[in-house]
Amino acid sequence: MRVAGNKVSQVLEYYHNELDHLYGANEVDALFKEAAEHFLKINRSVLNSKLADYLNQSDLLKIYDCAKELAKGKPIQYITGLSFFYGNSFIVNSSVLIPRPETEELVHKIIQDNKSAQSVLDIGTGSGCIPVTLKKNIAEAKIFACDVSVDALATAKKNAVLNSVEVNYFQANILNSIEFKAMFKDKVDIIVSNPPYINQREISTMHKNVLEFEPHVALFVDGDDDIIFYKSIIDLCLNNLNNEGKLYFELNDLTAKRVEEYAKKSDIFNSVELFKDMSGKWRFLKAVKK
Repeated sequence: MRVAGNKVSQVLEYYHNELDHLYGANEVDALFKEAAEHFLKINRSVLNSKLADYLNQSDLLKIYDCAKELAKGKPIQYITGLSFFYGNSFIVNSSVLIPRPETEELVHKIIQDNKSAQSVLDIGTGSGCIPVTLKKNIAEAKIFACDVSVDALATAKKNAVLNSVEVNYFQANILNSIEFKAMFKDKVDIIVSNPPYINQREISTMHKNVLEFEPHVALFVDGDDDIIFYKSIIDLCLNNLNNEGKLYFELNDLTAKRVEEYAKKSDIFNSVELFKDMSGKWRFLKAVKK
């Protein structure tokens, strides 16, 4: 291996030499801190005081292998198997998306708006970061969550155990209304979803690390109707959302207005509002049922 030595500082130098052209120096610093914390058990807050420390061969191999995976574009979260969301740890793998900061914004809004909610349904749960976080912060609520992917549900269930909360998971395809109605007959106070919303035409604009490593079934919409998941979820609100219950979406800013229009025309809701994320994009929808 082409590492100048086995000091922590020398390995950090190696990371910069090999990865700066891909990620930039600041991002490489952040990646190394995360790798060091996971593989070397060096807390990032004390990393600078450990730069002169020597690594044994086992640790050196781990941190070197991590650099090789990063050089291929593999996200650090898939290398460590962990991601952090709303202050908690979540297991992630190739069957689930890496939780995004925008989703944290949505979850924070739901928590702030609904301290006394009694029931929640998350559709397309993936890693389970949304229902697990809501259960940790709205403790009295009964939480349901579904996904079409058996592998994603297995990961979500592990994350409920990891975070010591109870979530009622089930497998269902939201695009098959008959199947969904057979699987879920409850009415809830909140329905939330961050469904697939990227049109196949947008593939050319996607980063390599997303295209090559994250599950396409959770990202892309098949066919010409790129808001079909939103339409299906809005339609089920008629039977599965309580009166005065709330619907929350994370959106593609390119189609947000069309989702808003469909929700308004459904005549299910008293109010339908779009909200911008921290970068100023139309990213979220909140609708209150009549």
